[in-house]
Amino acid sequence: MKNSISFKLWGRYALFTDPVTKTGGEKCSYHVPTYEAIKGVLKSIYWKPTIIWHVDKVRIMKPLRTQTKGTKPIVWSPVGNKPDHTLAIYTFLHDVEYQVTAHFEWNEHQPQLAKDRIAGKHFNIAKRVLEKGGRQDIFLGTRDCQGYVEPCEFGEGKGAYDGIDELGFGLMFHGFDYPDETGGNELCSRFWRATLQKGVLEFPRPEECEARRFIRKMIPKEFGLGENVLAVEQEEALL
Repeated sequence: MKNSISFKLWGRYALFTDPVTKTGGEKCSYHVPTYEAIKGVLKSIYWKPTIIWHVDKVRIMKPLRTQTKGTKPIVWSPVGNKPDHTLAIYTFLHDVEYQVTAHFEWNEHQPQLAKDRIAGKHFNIAKRVLEKGGRQDIFLGTRDCQGYVEPCEFGEGKGAYDGIDELGFGLMFHGFDYPDETGGNELCSRFWRATLQKGVLEFPRPEECEARRFIRKMIPKEFGLGENVLAVEQEEALL
């Protein structure tokens, strides 16, 4: 079935946060995007609980550069639950550009949405929405970093690391296992050993990641056609 799209993703800044740096408040970005961050971009382009997006490959088009900036993240006060600001130093990626190829598969853990599994219609909607820049705002790892998308042919043009055989980035965060996509009742995080080959980061499928960490119990959200999900024909009519 037709279920694959490719697009160019770019922005002035990106922050794919290394979880190790979160505890101290001074966040630092990974040098390459995480699977979860790109999946978030795909969901901003087009998403329904009927489908699950799988990120296949990401190609790094521009040199990896970092920039450190002072920020004022919001801190919620335990007294009165009021927002406040603090000062922090974040290390961002600067002037990023990627090529992404991804595909969607049916979410078998949502059998009540089986009638919505019309591959051609979902594919056409995803393509048309991509041409318009996505349905929702695109973010590169965090809301502070605005991103942009447009269709492209994966592999076209010259990438900054096409001539380098291999670059290893060690153990990296891959993504989250959410109950509505796994059928379980727990939230877990996944990790993998990222390697850039000829400028391309090829992601393993979520079930192929061997390193996992249990976070907490979580109940999957229930979806139903005509209740909290529009049928794909109704989605098409909105375009």
